[in-house]
Amino acid sequence: MKRQVLAALGVTVLLATAVGCASGGPAASKSSAAVDPRTATGTVTVWLMNEAQTTWPELVQQVNDEFAAKYPKVELKLSYQTWTDKIANLDGAIKAGNAPDVVELGNTETMKYILTGALAPVDRSSFENNGTWIKGLADTCTYQDKLYCVPYYAGARVGIYNSQLFQDATGSADVPKTEDELFAALDRIQAKNRGNAGFSALYLPGPYWYAAMSYVTAYGGAIARFDGAGNWHGTLSDPKSQQGVQHFVDLVKKYNRGDWKVNELNQANVLGKGKAAMLYGNGWEVSVAVAPITGDPRLKDTVKLAGMPGPNGKPLPSFIGGSDLAVTAKSQAPALAADWIRMFTSAKSQQVLVDKDTLPNNLDQLAPLRTKPATAAAANAVPDAWFIPMAPGWGAVEKQNILVNMLNDVLKGKSVEEATKAADAQIDQLINNPS
Repeated sequence: MKRQVLAALGVTVLLATAVGCASGGPAASKSSAAVDPRTATGTVTVWLMNEAQTTWPELVQQVNDEFAAKYPKVELKLSYQTWTDKIANLDGAIKAGNAPDVVELGNTETMKYILTGALAPVDRSSFENNGTWIKGLADTCTYQDKLYCVPYYAGARVGIYNSQLFQDATGSADVPKTEDELFAALDRIQAKNRGNAGFSALYLPGPYWYAAMSYVTAYGGAIARFDGAGNWHGTLSDPKSQQGVQHFVDLVKKYNRGDWKVNELNQANVLGKGKAAMLYGNGWEVSVAVAPITGDPRLKDTVKLAGMPGPNGKPLPSFIGGSDLAVTAKSQAPALAADWIRMFTSAKSQQVLVDKDTLPNNLDQLAPLRTKPATAAAANAVPDAWFIPMAPGWGAVEKQNILVNMLNDVLKGKSVEEATKAADAQIDQLINNPS
């Protein structure tokens, strides 16, 4: 059958591929063994984000062809979603009883659907590379020792910097490898640009809790931990966590010459407008810094990425980014849906992502990207990456800005000890209650 990926967003593609018979229970998603590929009929619906259509369409075609060959009597309905509309579309589909069988979720989206019972558990052992999955990414799929989605690809925050400012002040266009050496370079950059009002050698926004928690993680601390009695407890007041918070606040006070109360949403603009030499952010923020309105196109070959040195001689642990693939709980073909995911996340499929400088879901295939200049910064931040607590009430913790308020309190003069204890008390009231 002739297959064709339609460019129009949201258009459904019909492909000859097999779908399992309705099995009705999540356990059936563990294996396709109960489904006879020769006789299976039906439909499997897959929702992918539009990056798959624009960046690796050959991977989508490869997997769909493989699936069609294995299950020749079934139809696959594939549609592409945008990040802007996906959640509303998925919530509506779940409510209407016509959710897709397979859905791609950003890793910050998985917890909502796990906790509401919208995703079916799957068997980790049945997926390739499961023993070397990037831990931070696998954590986004795991709740109470069950796996509810499969890591797809990863992302990480890195240092984004103006290489010319580093060259002019230090004689080197590269970011130093250790934190002490970085601080020495930043001090020289700050001194050389003292005539530039409001210039920050390192622009680190005060309420930037993702960055703050990276320093907490670097010292061995955590936002919260799960105890043996089945409850989560805030652990920001633990000594290691307090070390990380203090380190972050010290950096903000030393290097941020702007308003400490301003968050990180427009930090790339600050770099692009020549008011910073370096920031800590997502790789895509480079495009903002060199865009005509938000930044300066003349910086196109000057703004670069580097690993962000951490306080322990290693790269600063990053909040894990990326996407996962899940089987929805009410799928009428959970076994076949899981098999499509199995094919789409196989070592062969992950290699397509690696060849496009996209971070794969596992450490084995990540290894070559850790030495490649274009990918080394993010790839080296991923192995020690961290994720938010997979707790029932995390949504409420985040909604009430507990971490942001804690950081703002410290920057306004409250001690780290007092602020972290207050944050833990608030976290403890919310984190174990479904939000």
